[in-house]
Formats: sequence, C-alpha cells, structure tokens
Amino acid sequence: MSNSKDLTATQEIIENVAPKVRKGMMKKIMIYLFTFLVLICVFIFLFITINPVFGGNPSKEQKEVYSKFKNYADGKFFYEGSTKFNGNESNISISTSARKVRNPSGQVPVSEIDWNKINSKEDSLTWFGHSAFLLSIDNKKILIDPMLGPIASPVSFVGSKRYSEDMLDMIEEMPPIDAVFITHDHYDHLDYQSIKKLKSKVGHFFVPYGVSNHLIRWGVAKEKITELNWWDETESHGLTIALTPTKHFSGRELFNRDTTLWGGWVILGKQTRFFTSGDGGYDAHFKKIGKKYGPFDIALIEGGQYDRRWSWAHMFPEQSVQANIDVKGKYMMLMHWGAFTLANHGWTEPIERALKAAKKNDVNLIAPQIGETVQLDGRLYIPVSSWWKN
Repeated sequence: MSNSKDLTATQEIIENVAPKVRKGMMKKIMIYLFTFLVLICVFIFLFITINPVFGGNPSKEQKEVYSKFKNYADGKFFYEGSTKFNGNESNISISTSARKVRNPSGQVPVSEIDWNKINSKEDSLTWFGHSAFLLSIDNKKILIDPMLGPIASPVSFVGSKRYSEDMLDMIEEMPPIDAVFITHDHYDHLDYQSIKKLKSKVGHFFVPYGVSNHLIRWGVAKEKITELNWWDETESHGLTIALTPTKHFSGRELFNRDTTLWGGWVILGKQTRFFTSGDGGYDAHFKKIGKKYGPFDIALIEGGQYDRRWSWAHMFPEQSVQANIDVKGKYMMLMHWGAFTLANHGWTEPIERALKAAKKNDVNLIAPQIGETVQLDGRLYIPVSSWWKN
C-alpha cells in the first residue's frame, strides 16, 4: 500500500510540475529567440549604416524641398498615371522560349574597344552591357549608368553576376569623362565600385533628386552634382539636358524605397538627339516625351528584365518597341539585357522578341555587340549579326 501511495504522489507531483517546467522552457526559448532576432536586426542595421555601398539618404532639409514637388508625397516620390498597352498586354506571354536558358553557357565575349573611334570628334555610342553606355556627342564624353562591376548586389555572395568579366579596369583606358548620367539608384545602374574608380576623371554628375546623397557619401564633391526633377531642363557643355518621367521605383536598402527619384534622360547636341528611357513600365509619358523632345536620332529603350508580376515597373520587348514609336526614335537600341539575369525568361529572349516586334512595326532596331562602337553620323545602320547565338 505504501508503494502505491508513493507512486500516486509522484505522479501527482509530475503532473503538477511538468506544465510549469514546459512553460519555463518555452519562456526561455522565446527569450533566446527574441534576443537572437534583436541581434540580427541590430547587425543588419549596423551593416547598412556602416557599409558605404548602401549610399546616403535625403536630409530633413532636402525632404522639405521635395515636399513642394507634384510627384512627392508622404516622404516618397511617385508616378501618377496608367495606360494600357493598346489593350494587348494580356496577350503578351511571359516567355516564348521553349527551353529557357536563363544564363549563357559561358562568358559572353566583349568586342575589343575601339578607343580611336571613341576619342574621335565624331558622335558615337558604345554599349557595355545592360544599361551602361559611353556616348560621344559634340566631342563630349558621357557615361550613362556606368555599372561596370562584377555583381548587381550590395554584397559579393548574393546577386546576379555579370555574364562577362567585370569592366572596372577599362575605366583606366577611358578618356576624361565630361559627365555621368544616372537614371536611378538600383544596384544594376548605380554601382559603388564603378563610381569610386570613375569619380576622379569625371567633370560632372547629373542625377534625379536624392541620388546625390549616394555620390557624396562616396566622395564626389557636392558642387560636381546637378539634381533634376521630371521635365526639368538645363544647359551644360553646350548640350540641352532634361530628366523625363518613368514608371518605376528606387531604393538601395530595406527602408528607403522611393525616397530618391528615378527617370530617363534627353541629351540634345548639335547633330544628335539622344534619349535613354531608364527603367520603367509602359505608359503615356512616352508620347509626351516624343511630342516635347522628339524625334530622336537614337533611343535606348529598356526591355530586358520582365515579368507579369512587375509589368508596371518593366516593359515587355513588344512594349519597348511601342515606346520607341511613341518617342519618335529614328533608331532604337534595346537595353537592360546582355549582362545580368534579373528575371525568369531566357537571357537572349528580350532581343529576339524585340527584333520580331521591330520588324512587324517597321522600327530600325540595332543590336551591336557589347563593346562595339556605333557611329551616330546620320547614316546609322548595323546589320543584326545575332552574336548572342554564338
């Protein structure tokens, strides 16, 4: 009987104590988990704050200036307006590739840079892949979105790697650069390593509002930077310059989305009228740009990283061709492809779809090889060699 009573008492003790033990253990686990999450958050905050690659943020004084803009509200820039793509966007497939090859099988070759052509007084354009270009206009050397680094990411271990070797060493061979134009602050357009290496040989930087904070943190003198809002115009180096709207967004880290502006660029010289769209979805602003500044001798149109999920922020190639028609581009070049994989379609699909749409719409689409220099002499013509198939 005694043993039975002892066993019953022990069971009662276990039944009473076990829930308290479990509760205590769960409480400790929750404390440990909360502490771990707090430490992770602190680490991320310190990493973003200390690491210069993330750039800088607009000051309180700058935000007060922005608050007077029509395209700024509640601490963020925004695009207003929406136009369907001729009612046919629902018919545009995400991918036409039977077998999507998202990355090239080997390194994409870069044509040998013809520095003699670039350094000549003739207007010319050289593509470095994705949205990076060197424009020679009125004997002025201009870089557009000079992302020449190896990876489109703030860290080396995560992100899309360049199809070819990085082009940072090429900066040393470049002539003095009169101006750099940045369309927005995303990593595949504004590259920390490239700017650090370029800044000593650049005369001036033209950027959308807010982007100057990144450059200043990276050592670019404030007086060497001009910021513009959409439709703002300025004169520099004998050129007429204007920032144009795009339907896109900005941001380099978790908490600063849309705190800086984005856009495309109009650059008008004596002989060449140049336009680069920047990133963005199709909308009515292209016709407005064409009406105000067109026709353009050459128009660089984004259309190489698309998906239905972000069709508001990036164009399908067919839309890119329509955008070129809207801005009245005599010749068109597709950009935002050929260097990085940022979407789920085949890496050559953008140019193949654009060529098909261009032929259908009688648009002069050129497709030079990366590194090749195109002369902008009024007789612009480059046979499409389909170099990407090799």
